[in-house]
Amino acid sequence: MGINTNNKWCYNLLMVKQILSSFAFVALSVASAATIKLSLVEPSVVKGQELKAGDYQLNLKENSVVIQQGKKQVEVPVKIEDMHQRYSRTRVLYNENKGKFTIQEIELGGTTTKLTFDNGVQMGGGE
Repeated sequence: MGINTNNKWCYNLLMVKQILSSFAFVALSVASAATIKLSLVEPSVVKGQELKAGDYQLNLKENSVVIQQGKKQVEVPVKIEDMHQRYSRTRVLYNENKGKFTIQEIELGGTTTKLTFDNGVQMGGGE
């Protein structure tokens, strides 16, 4: 009887692990499909695409973000990072070059998430 009880305990432990793994997968799926509101105060460029100043929705995917304003949408590759510190507000970091503001990073307020765009330019402004 001791073997039967031990097997039941192992089976229950295995089921709990599978259920917790399923919940973790669902949580990651939901997080990767998040929608965030963003206001751009300047006309901006991201990955060569020009965006007018205004309100946008960001739809996060696994390795990209869809930036949408009304019917217009642009999907660009992005590096999504967990910075282990909660941002108090959303910040957009730009690189200004000849009067054009290229989005380099977006720190998402209320989260620990930072989006980094590879635009082929270095941070710090330029000529």
